[in-house]
Amino acid sequence: MTKVSMTVDGVRYDDDVEPRMLLVHYLRNMAGRMGTPVGCDTSNCGVCTVLMNGMSVKSCAVLAVQADSAQITTIQGLADGEWHPLQRAFHEEHALQCGYCTPGMIIAAADLLRDNPNPTEQEVREGLEGNLCRCTGYQNIVRAVMRAAAASQGAAS
Repeated sequence: MTKVSMTVDGVRYDDDVEPRMLLVHYLRNMAGRMGTPVGCDTSNCGVCTVLMNGMSVKSCAVLAVQADSAQITTIQGLADGEWHPLQRAFHEEHALQCGYCTPGMIIAAADLLRDNPNPTEQEVREGLEGNLCRCTGYQNIVRAVMRAAAASQGAAS
C-alpha cells in the first residue's frame, strides 16, 4: 500500500492505495465521486476526464499515486452551488442523449475554454477530439461549447 494525499473538489483526502489503482477508481470508490464514469479503461473514450492541477487528464490513464498532492476537479466539483456555464449550455443546447460522455466532454471543454476563451468551431472540435460520443453526432456539443464561450465573453464585458 502507498499513502496518497490529494484534494478532490475542494476536499482533502488521505488514503492508502494499491500502487496500481487507477485515479478513476480512486475517485469513484474512495472519494465517492460517482459523476466520473468508468468507460473504456484504455484512455480512448474520454468519459473519465477530470482536471488535475487545472489540466484535463483521462483518469483511467493516471495512477492514483501519480495524483499525490494534486488538486483534482471532477464534474461534481466544477459547479459552485449552481450549474457551471458549460453545464447550463449543454442543457440548453440539448448536447446530450444518454449522458454517459457528458462529464468528460464538459471537463475537456472547460480546459479548452481556459486556454482559448473564444474558440472557433474548428478549435472546439479539435479540443474535444479525444472524447467520444456515440449518440449525438457532436453538433449540439459543439454548439454548447460555443454558447458557453459566448456567455463567458458577455459576462467578462
